[in-house]
Amino acid sequence: MRSALPVFCFLAACSSQDNQLGNPFTAPFAGFATAASNAVYSDRRGAVELFVKTNHPTLIQQINAGGGPTLTEAMNKANIPLEDRPARIVQLQSDLGLYDATPGALITALMVYGG
Repeated sequence: MRSALPVFCFLAACSSQDNQLGNPFTAPFAGFATAASNAVYSDRRGAVELFVKTNHPTLIQQINAGGGPTLTEAMNKANIPLEDRPARIVQLQSDLGLYDATPGALITALMVYGG
């Protein structure tokens, strides 16, 4: 009977559902995937940041006007889905004063909208 207790404990710990730690055999690969994902995000953010800082006055004018080629290019660089863009422009217009004063806020908004 005493030998059955450890076996019962091990079987009770088994589950068909995922646990919070994940599969320990895939953990090293998940680390590499996260590093690669972070690198891609950093590259995209750098491109958006450079574009916004270079074209900030034009972007503010086009946000106020409801669109334009420079704003479209900024949204392309941030990977904002085409179907989301009309709503995102309205959201950008609602905080135009903030984005006019702080280019970093515009960069952050575009990156958040791009996912």
